[in-house]
Amino acid sequence: MPKYLFRAKLTVDGLKGLRAEGAIARREVIERMVQSVGGRLESVYWAFGEDDVYVTADLPGNTAAAAIGMATTAAGGVRTSTVVLLTADEVDEATRQQVEYRALGA
Repeated sequence: MPKYLFRAKLTVDGLKGLRAEGAIARREVIERMVQSVGGRLESVYWAFGEDDVYVTADLPGNTAAAAIGMATTAAGGVRTSTVVLLTADEVDEATRQQVEYRALGA
């Protein structure tokens, strides 16, 4: 299954909810959400800095990842961005593909 990284920024309401429910309870909610689209949760980390939460998960594909991003952002507690992660094998496969391209101005 493809692997995804979700980066989340808590809104004010999201931070209030986290303080009320706790991080362990939110991790359980995240795990159930990932499982509901046929995926497997790998990790959840809270962080300092630009993003507040990092989630990695194996998902069936892009539509499942998009569904998670839309559902969480639409709920209003977080704003998410999604990164598709590649394995070393996938990167090597990409480097072997022939791509027709001409640089601007060339």
